[in-house]
Amino acid sequence: MAYPEQGKVQQSSTWTEAPKSAARERGKQREVKRTFKMLREVWLNIGVEKMNTHEDIIVKVLLDSSTIGIFMDQKMAVRHRFRLQKLERPIVVRNIDRTNNSTEAITYQVEVNVYYKSYVKRMRMDVCNLGKTDIILGMLWLQVHNPEINWETGEVKMTRCPPLCGRSTKLKEKKKEKKEKRIATLEEEKIIR
Repeated sequence: MAYPEQGKVQQSSTWTEAPKSAARERGKQREVKRTFKMLREVWLNIGVEKMNTHEDIIVKVLLDSSTIGIFMDQKMAVRHRFRLQKLERPIVVRNIDRTNNSTEAITYQVEVNVYYKSYVKRMRMDVCNLGKTDIILGMLWLQVHNPEINWETGEVKMTRCPPLCGRSTKLKEKKKEKKEKRIATLEEEKIIR
């Protein structure tokens, strides 16, 4: 699969700078050109664990704030033999341009564990046609986890996860370990005295 290099797109921006007081009198303006790199999309490499076989798959995922849900591509789900769970009622899907998606309606979802750095989360993904994208994490995921995104480098940090998130659990365990070490140190000091 060909994905853009971290979604980096070269952009150029031109604006006119307000003239200085002396230049203002002469009516001169200076044109300033600036070139910068801007990310239009953020892609992550994440691990996805199948619940039925516990097999791990590394997948390139698109973070997309214009999408509401969390989606897995239908072809990917079939290719990797994810266990599809039938929905009670189909969900009609529209593309961003308001046309109907080629799958017409979402009728299945998959349950997976998602791994990214120290982040771990079990989630359900709706299965539909995503074209060349394997997984999209939309606003539902972005709002809940509120990741720190560096739009210049594409780096994503999971530092603001909610209390029920797998990352928070690991942080709590580390804090508990530190507290136990401090208690042990204090007890050792008492014995020495």
